[in-house]
Amino acid sequence: MSEINVLDSKFKKSGSLKTNVDLSPEVINIPVVHQVVKATLAGRRAGTACTKNKAMVSGGGKKPFKQKGTGRARQGSSRSPLMIGGGVAFGPVPRSFEQKVNKKHMLVALTSIIADKLQSGKLHVVESLTSTGKTKELYSMLSDKNLLPGLIITNSADSKVILAAKNIKNSIAIPVSGFSVYEAVKYENLIIEKEALEKLLSRLV
Repeated sequence: MSEINVLDSKFKKSGSLKTNVDLSPEVINIPVVHQVVKATLAGRRAGTACTKNKAMVSGGGKKPFKQKGTGRARQGSSRSPLMIGGGVAFGPVPRSFEQKVNKKHMLVALTSIIADKLQSGKLHVVESLTSTGKTKELYSMLSDKNLLPGLIITNSADSKVILAAKNIKNSIAIPVSGFSVYEAVKYENLIIEKEALEKLLSRLV
């Protein structure tokens, strides 16, 4: 069983959250986290690079020059990769870069990142995050508490915190439904609402 401190809206300790999920240093699996991060980045690649091969280039019906007597190598089509303006041999074609990640590996990575933030003192669980939607107010609060760069996880997708964090350069706010191991690795501090953390932990039990 692990115990996590819970803070109020002013980031002062107001209680604790007990969970049956093991968040000790022994559960941190760096290779699995690395695999999930690489898969996330690969999945974000557009994969739209494309070149025309010999079949896609227009023209080429007529033999470009006679077979013999020119001193050049024989050519049967101006669409050949050997000719200027011809097709590209073995060029890139549109494809998906997505990598499969097993569900168990994803849960191990999720456990590892939460445990790592907890053990390093970078996990900040707040009862509820409130905001008027003003970037200046949220930035001031985070900078005063030395929580930048930070990833903010809200329980609701309609939270004004998400709107307020959009223009903060070294911070991002996302709903718990969109939690990403890559984003958690990218940002030093993890600021998360209590209900949002409980949802994540319920997946690990």
